[in-house]
Amino acid sequence: MQRPLIADSVMLDPEDVRILRALQVDPRIGFATVATVLGISELAIARRYRRMRRAGMIRVIGVVDPGALGQSQWMVRLRCRPGSVTAIAEALAQRDDVSWVALSAAGSEVTCAVRSRSQEQRDDLLGRRLPRIAAVLDLQASVILRQFVGGRGHYWAALTGTLTPEQESALGFRDRPYTEQPVVRDQPSQLSTHDEKLLAALAADGRASLVDLAVAADLTPGRASRRLNALLSSGVAYIDVEIAPMALGYRARANLWVRAHPAKIKIVGRAMAQMPEVGFAAAVSGPSNLHAVVQCRDLDGLFEFTTDRVGTLPGVEGMEISPIFRQIKQAGTRVDGDRLNDPPSDR
Repeated sequence: MQRPLIADSVMLDPEDVRILRALQVDPRIGFATVATVLGISELAIARRYRRMRRAGMIRVIGVVDPGALGQSQWMVRLRCRPGSVTAIAEALAQRDDVSWVALSAAGSEVTCAVRSRSQEQRDDLLGRRLPRIAAVLDLQASVILRQFVGGRGHYWAALTGTLTPEQESALGFRDRPYTEQPVVRDQPSQLSTHDEKLLAALAADGRASLVDLAVAADLTPGRASRRLNALLSSGVAYIDVEIAPMALGYRARANLWVRAHPAKIKIVGRAMAQMPEVGFAAAVSGPSNLHAVVQCRDLDGLFEFTTDRVGTLPGVEGMEISPIFRQIKQAGTRVDGDRLNDPPSDR
């Protein structure tokens, strides 16, 4: 039985939203520091965080960047036979190398993000397994060429302005110029067995203590701390704060497939990256050269956003709006209705 929607069972108050923003600034920040800056007791912050996590509003997780390992990332669209789409989406969501799965086109299309950590793993999925599924009528795979927002420290901007500049500075926020990085590194990093175990523990809980990480990785707490800092500073991994959009009142989510003039792709992508409604935006190969995932308050807001904001950007020549019918997986996290689920305890 599907749990009630967040909006129908849990209410966020302004203090909850301020805590969410503090975690965006620094996902592993100590609650004592947050308490000092926000003027709320440490106990109250810990209690609110646990309540929001239990309710499926937030998950803090460690994410491996396959580009740092020399691997490309792909967005895949599957048009499927009626009645088969849910089973295909669920099977994809069970894979560790598929980080994002959604049903669109009223449930007849699956969109997924493939983040394989090896070429063999990617080729097996895209080149052999998916094309052989009889229920798949059409497959379109687009490689991500440049990521404008999403991951690597670029967070959903809907909470910008929740805290004062002074509070964000006290939490460690530094206003850096907008920068982009290559999607695939020329010199891939190599991971040790200890690194793999540490990253697996972070994938389950991005706020896991150094003691817990050390136990999981068979390291001392000191070595675990050094390896964690090295993995994060080198860009091999980053700590992601996933927020359920419904918790903030965003009920309309959609894929945008944008066709921009080739000379304007960077301009359009960078402009979209600054919009609070955009949670992910990237330049991709294929008929549409930009892909974005957007969250709006309702369908009317989605209409206004796509026509008045995106549609008027210089260089936009066309756009396909594909409302998301159901989210199955979000940034590596399984979704139940509109709630983010913790992974099974045995993984």
